[in-house]
Amino acid sequence: MEFQEYLHTLRVWDVELPQFDPEAAPDEPVALFQEWLMHAGRAGQAEPHTMSLATVDGEGRPDVRTLMLHGADGGGWSFGSHSTSAKGRQLAACPSAALGFYWPAVGRQVRVRGAVRPAGAEASQADLHARSTGALAAALVGHQSEVLGSVSELAVASESAWAQAAASPDAPVPSWTLYVLNPVEVEFFQGDARRRHVRLRYRREGAGWVRELLWP
Repeated sequence: MEFQEYLHTLRVWDVELPQFDPEAAPDEPVALFQEWLMHAGRAGQAEPHTMSLATVDGEGRPDVRTLMLHGADGGGWSFGSHSTSAKGRQLAACPSAALGFYWPAVGRQVRVRGAVRPAGAEASQADLHARSTGALAAALVGHQSEVLGSVSELAVASESAWAQAAASPDAPVPSWTLYVLNPVEVEFFQGDARRRHVRLRYRREGAGWVRELLWP
């Protein structure tokens, strides 16, 4: 009961929320997404580039985790992982996914759905080596999603990977993959203190987009 009572005390959006006029939104979703992400970061939202990635396994069971956005442009929304990881195996078996961004500092969220494809070896290695030494070291450790014997085993592998990353900043990691989600739906949600939330969905139709308002 203590936990349930605590949940009832929690409130959301204890800030002045921005306005969003869907009639003024652009014809395609990427420009609006970029604008919203940068606005959230400048409004004080920590790590606005983090997102939830939802996939399904071979038995149709959903899975979700938080990771970092690597890009969003006309080619799609991109993120990286090992092809041998749980998400990599799931995307190989069912190459569709959904992304979720939530920025409570401004009461906004964005949902993206679509097919996912690997960007290719050259683009994947370029993505990895454009990141920090720590990112390369983590990738060099490998074994993502595999069972770990002990914390000390991880510490030894990590120390070795950091040394390799510092000595060879262009070291290849063949399993590292840049994935690109090509969206068929992108929904923008603006929260409202009176619960008159604005939901604008972009839905792919042919080579263009259809814009639709949704009931909150």
